[in-house]
Amino acid sequence: MEIDRSTVTLMDEAGRSLTCYVEVSVPIDQEEYALLNPVDYPVDIFSWVVNEEDEEIIQPIEDEEVSKIFATAQAVLAEQNLKLKRSALSLTVEGDLPDIDEEEILILEMEEGDPTTEQEEYQLLATFFEEEQEYSIYTPIDPVLFVVRLRDNLQPELLSPEEFQALQPKLQPLLEERLMDDIEDIE
Repeated sequence: MEIDRSTVTLMDEAGRSLTCYVEVSVPIDQEEYALLNPVDYPVDIFSWVVNEEDEEIIQPIEDEEVSKIFATAQAVLAEQNLKLKRSALSLTVEGDLPDIDEEEILILEMEEGDPTTEQEEYQLLATFFEEEQEYSIYTPIDPVLFVVRLRDNLQPELLSPEEFQALQPKLQPLLEERLMDDIEDIE
């Protein structure tokens, strides 16, 4: 069953765009807020580095390095019928992702030393070498969602971290309620 969902386009300072589905929208204090899910799949490129203890560690690469390896990463993903894009807020891939292989999942812990540490799981899409450096392209298994303010023309505006913190106590119960209503409507 195909669900008709509206889309909006996020823009960044560099003029890049990211088309997203509007999962849910709620009014709070005379403003409209929405939870957005990118149409294409966000991806991260990591490099593998050997540290002093001869352990391989993984680290995300910076924008300058992305520019150097983008063409190679694009070619590697094209072999899987995936199109790598420089979208707003994230690199993305367009196409059908391969099935998840449990042995190829990367688990990253966010904020070391914190007892409330969250783990993020990533699915490996491809590995390649550029100038003897190994890189891996991963996509998060859990959806990447953005909270935005919708302007009158439906132009989404990302919230600052401070705005999100201030709004979250009001926003979370409304979003959860609206998502549950939408799930019940589908069933």
